[in-house]
Amino acid sequence: MKRWLLLFAVGVVLVTFGAVLALNYEYLGRAEEKIFQFAYARVGSHSYGVTRAVGFVMIAIGAIVMMYSTRSIIRSIIAVLIPDRSERIVDIIFEERKLSKGPVVTVIGGGHGLSVLLRGIKASTSNVSAVVTVADDGGSSGRLREELGIIPPGDLRNCLVALADTEPLMEKLFQYRFKGDTPLAGHSFGNLFIAAMNEVTGDMETALKESSKVLAVKGRVIPASKEYVRLDAIMTDGTVVEGESQIPEAHKKIRRVELFPKKVPAVPAALEAIESADAIILGPGSLYTSIMPNLLVDGVARALKRSRAIKIYICNVLTQPGETDGYSAFDHAKAIFDHTGRGAIDYVLVNSAPIPEKFIGEAKPVVVDEDKINALGCGLIKADLLSETDAGRHDPDKLCRAVMKIIYEMNPRR
Repeated sequence: MKRWLLLFAVGVVLVTFGAVLALNYEYLGRAEEKIFQFAYARVGSHSYGVTRAVGFVMIAIGAIVMMYSTRSIIRSIIAVLIPDRSERIVDIIFEERKLSKGPVVTVIGGGHGLSVLLRGIKASTSNVSAVVTVADDGGSSGRLREELGIIPPGDLRNCLVALADTEPLMEKLFQYRFKGDTPLAGHSFGNLFIAAMNEVTGDMETALKESSKVLAVKGRVIPASKEYVRLDAIMTDGTVVEGESQIPEAHKKIRRVELFPKKVPAVPAALEAIESADAIILGPGSLYTSIMPNLLVDGVARALKRSRAIKIYICNVLTQPGETDGYSAFDHAKAIFDHTGRGAIDYVLVNSAPIPEKFIGEAKPVVVDEDKINALGCGLIKADLLSETDAGRHDPDKLCRAVMKIIYEMNPRR
C-alpha cells in the first residue's frame, strides 16, 4: 500500500506542476510574493527562511491530507466488501501475499489422515492441491454414490473443510450429520451440498470449485478420477474382497488391491498438480483404502514417478486393524512400491515420539526399521508428529513443520 501511496503522491506533484505550467507562472509568482511580503513585514531579512518553512509546512499538510483521504477511501471500500473482517485487512493482505509465495504442494490420499495434514499445511502455503480417492463406498458417501451415480463426496468434503478459511459455524454446518429415522439420517449436510452442486453444474470438478468459493478454500481439492470405481483386495489366501468398506472387515492379510474397472482415466487437473509440484506427499491415512486407490488410477503413478518434486510418504503412527496388522514402516513403503514401482517415494517421514501405553490396543505402534527402508532407496526422517489431544494420530501443526522442513532443506528448487 505504501508504494501505491507514493505513486499517488507522484501523480499529485505532476498534476500540480502541469497546472502551474498551464495556468502560467504569474499566479504562482503572485502567491509567493504575497507570502514573502507578509514575512518581510514581520521578520525582515529572515523572510526567505520563513517562506521556505511555509513551503515545507504546506507539503506536510498536503501529504497528511493525501494519506488520510486515501485511507478513508480504502476503509470505505473494505467495509462494504468484507464488513466482518475489515479491522484485520492488513493482516489478511500480508497473510495472502505470504501464503501465495509458499511451495507448490500436492497431497495424495483420503480419509481423516489427509484432512489432518491439510489443516496444518494451509498455514504455510496456499499453493496446495489435494488429489482425493473416489473409491469410498460406505456410509453417506456410499449411499449417495449408489442413489445418484456420483463419485463419493465424503473425503472431498473433509478436504474442503480442512482447507477452508471461513467461520466455525460454516464448518460445523458442512460436517453436520442428520439424525433420527428419516431418509436423511446418516447423511452429512456437506455431502448433500456437494451432490446438489454436482447436479446444478453437471460436473463434480466444477462443483468442487464452486463449493471452494463458498468455504474460501486455500488451495484446490481434486478427485483422482470422475469415474465410478470399486476397490477390490486380493488376499494372500487367494480370496477377493470387493468394496473399500469391506476390506478391513475381512481381517485377512492383503497381497494387493485393484480398481474395477482397472483402466479409469485420471482427472487432467490431478496429473497437472502432480507434474507442477515442488513436493508430493502421500498420506497419512489408510494405506490400502485411502492412498492406494489414487495410485491405481491410470496415469497417476506414472506422473508421480516422472515428477522431479520431493516425494514424501507420511507413515501412520499406528497399524490399522484388518488392514495393516503387524506392518512396519518398511512394509508400508514396500507395499506402495509393489503397486507403483520404484521412484514413488524419496523420503519416509515417521513419528519418533513415544505413544502412552493406555492408548495402545488392537492397533500397535508402527515399528521403524531404518536399514530396510534405506535398502529401498528411501531416506528416513524422524520427528515428533504425535497429537497431544488425540493419541495415535498426527498433530496438524507438527506435521506441517516437519514437511516444510523437508521441502526447504531437501529441494534445491526452493
